[in-house]
Amino acid sequence: MKRSTKSSLIALAALIAACEKAPPPAKAPETPAEKAWAAAAAAVPAPPTAAILHPDAATLAAAGPDSFIVHTVTSRGDFDMIVHRKWAPKGSDRLYYLVSNGFFDGARFFRVLDGFMAQFGVSGDTTVSRVWRDLHLTDDPVTQSNTRGRLTFATAGPNTRTTQLFINFGNNAQLDKTGFSPIGEVSNGMNVVDSLYSGYGEGNEGGGRGPAQGRLGMEGNAYLKKDFPKLDFIVTARIAQEWKKNK
Repeated sequence: MKRSTKSSLIALAALIAACEKAPPPAKAPETPAEKAWAAAAAAVPAPPTAAILHPDAATLAAAGPDSFIVHTVTSRGDFDMIVHRKWAPKGSDRLYYLVSNGFFDGARFFRVLDGFMAQFGVSGDTTVSRVWRDLHLTDDPVTQSNTRGRLTFATAGPNTRTTQLFINFGNNAQLDKTGFSPIGEVSNGMNVVDSLYSGYGEGNEGGGRGPAQGRLGMEGNAYLKKDFPKLDFIVTARIAQEWKKNK
């Protein structure tokens, strides 16, 4: 067989083999909800305000409204929380300051445990995390129970509250005696809170495969986007309404 004929046959066989390969499966088109989620995840939150980067002690200690509603837009939908200052004054005032200055925009729900709670409140910006890491609040007396939908500051022990909070999924009254003082509750959209992604489970420090809070504080949202891309997050959290005492 001539060399040219042999080469032609080899080329033809390669072409046939290539044609016989099954095409890759078509990628399913994104739903509108998936597109919206991806767009929100890719959005860059506004830079932190001066009030967040350089909190003034007097302003930070100022009393907030008697009650207020926080309208929270998330990657899963919207929900509202109503906060009552008489339940826990120090915690209520801290949350009012944080929300009023856009602290939670872009923050992930980094610890979501089915039947227990959804935790959030670590800034995705490491500079902000360093500013607020040691701005501790003294404890409020526990006047309300940690029942379903209640909003409560997380702690690392007595008088250690800073910016992290959680929403109770169920009746967690066992937390009452350990100093977890609810400051408010979800007033609308609890179904959205129930739907927050919980697939990663407990955090690394708790023996789970979820985010490690130490790394989150040091690396911010870059760490979560890389290793935990399915986490839901807050797009914006804003004061929607507030009530003050009649003078």
